[in-house]
Amino acid sequence: MSQFPLKVILFSPDIPQNAGNIARTCAVTGAKLTLVRPLSFNLSSRQVKRAGLDYWNDVDIEVVDSLEEALHGPFYFFSTKGKKFYTEISFEDNASLVFGSETGGLPQWVHEKWQDSFYTIPMRKMARSLNLSNAVAIVLYEALRQKNFTGLR
Repeated sequence: MSQFPLKVILFSPDIPQNAGNIARTCAVTGAKLTLVRPLSFNLSSRQVKRAGLDYWNDVDIEVVDSLEEALHGPFYFFSTKGKKFYTEISFEDNASLVFGSETGGLPQWVHEKWQDSFYTIPMRKMARSLNLSNAVAIVLYEALRQKNFTGLR
């Protein structure tokens, strides 16, 4: 486990396979996973379990009722609407990486309340978005790279 635990927060995730893949990524990196309700799936569903393989016992996971409940310490939001690249962040210890749902992203009130905390992953103009589990992996590994992958082999 990392000495500077990162937290991945998924706001109202829609696709169980993505949640399972992200849980697996969190397990192998030592990141904590927080899911913000409502969830459109049951965590015990076959698709979630299959995507997470046998890593479920190794992930620190919590489910909360509100985004505010999950935000502690420094936090960064990721959206196709962000104006700054994720590579512009100097990730702090105990940072929270916040991602919206696959179909709706993060709600407008979040964009309005924390507009200076939004970042994006660059893509071609014609592209709508990356797969959520891929986006989480890209950002999480950049944060870990900045910390010289401390605690990982």
